[in-house]
Amino acid sequence: MVINIIGNSERIESLNPYFKAVFDYIKTHDLAGMPVGRVDIAGEDAFIKIEDAWGRSVEEAVYERHDKYIDIQMPLLVSESYGWKAKSRLGEASASYNEEGDYTFYKDKVEGVFTLSPGEFVIFFPEDAHAPCIGEGVIRKMVAKVKQL
Repeated sequence: MVINIIGNSERIESLNPYFKAVFDYIKTHDLAGMPVGRVDIAGEDAFIKIEDAWGRSVEEAVYERHDKYIDIQMPLLVSESYGWKAKSRLGEASASYNEEGDYTFYKDKVEGVFTLSPGEFVIFFPEDAHAPCIGEGVIRKMVAKVKQL
């Protein structure tokens, strides 16, 4: 997992060949003003989704994890909190891996919560379980999906 501000993205852009294109797009577009939906950066290898998600309590939050994609997540208008847990410390999955959606949900109680403000981002790699959308009301956010190479 990586947490940082958009202005420091150059430091991590070498971690994946698609990171630079994603961060270049983020820096040159008003994501908060965009409609909900998907923006292709490099087809299925890298794309951005603008979402309006309902906030939930820590008790309602659920860990998820992806095998094929790295998530770059960033709140756009209000703060968003996230739970985090290492894959190696996860307990039982609540259902089998969904290959089409590239996710597995887990039964573990959410802990290790941190909060990001607009302009800050988090990168979740396949070894990072995360519980997003912890907060109140509607959370406008950006989720970039980047193919794990």
